[in-house]
Amino acid sequence: MKAFEDCLAEWTLQDSFYERTLGSLHAKPLAASLRSREQGCAAGIPLAMQVARTLGVEASWRKQSGDWIQPEDEVAFFRGAAEQILKLENLIIGLIGKPSGIATAARRAKKAAEDQVRLICGGWKKHPFLIKDMAREAVAAGGLESRILSPPFLYLDKNFVRAFGGVRQTLEAVASHSVPKVIQVRGEFGPIGEEAREAIRHGARVIMVDTGCCGDIDEVLRVVREEKTQPRVLTAFAGGIKIEEIPLLIQRGVDILDIGAAILDAPWLELSYDVAKE
Repeated sequence: MKAFEDCLAEWTLQDSFYERTLGSLHAKPLAASLRSREQGCAAGIPLAMQVARTLGVEASWRKQSGDWIQPEDEVAFFRGAAEQILKLENLIIGLIGKPSGIATAARRAKKAAEDQVRLICGGWKKHPFLIKDMAREAVAAGGLESRILSPPFLYLDKNFVRAFGGVRQTLEAVASHSVPKVIQVRGEFGPIGEEAREAIRHGARVIMVDTGCCGDIDEVLRVVREEKTQPRVLTAFAGGIKIEEIPLLIQRGVDILDIGAAILDAPWLELSYDVAKE
């Protein structure tokens, strides 16, 4: 993973700083404990393990990604030379703290949904490529899916629809593909309900309304009920959804909710890293 390699290369450049600062303590054995300051869901552990191994630090991991942790719970205990233990602090907190914040928000969303709707967090794809894997791992640690359907499927977003000139034209262009089709409707080529009707009649499996407007999803749901397809076409909704809004959206009858910023922009889980006293 290039991000991992770049991160370690940056620390290699600072070796002379540690040599000058530590002096005779350079190779002294030290131990350190990583603890949580608040409750939440652990994430980011696999990459953190890789970093610890590469630095030559002996690590005893008390928690794994997906584990629920309480304040003062020990996440890991480390042993190594003074230089490695002191370097590790500036790597390990970031590798676990932010992913754990995402995973904690994902767990909250999952609890709010009570398994009554398929809940996904597809926004990880929009993150810079260096941290996409981190975000996706964190979402999974929190118990959420990262894709709207299990692959294989075709996701035809608004720009595909614009490029082909409409919902019907887009679905006709991919009709030869036998995988399920997911298509976004936004009401750009006619009333959003009529776009939904076109989607249903031309083979869509899922209709995604990503406008964040409840009126739009209500109209699409009305059309889906009128069409009475077998199997029933599924509806998905996205656009600025907050975790506390999940129960109300479930009541509307949506099948899939895609929550982005409310999960991916969650604050860090606060951690402490302390060299153990002799």
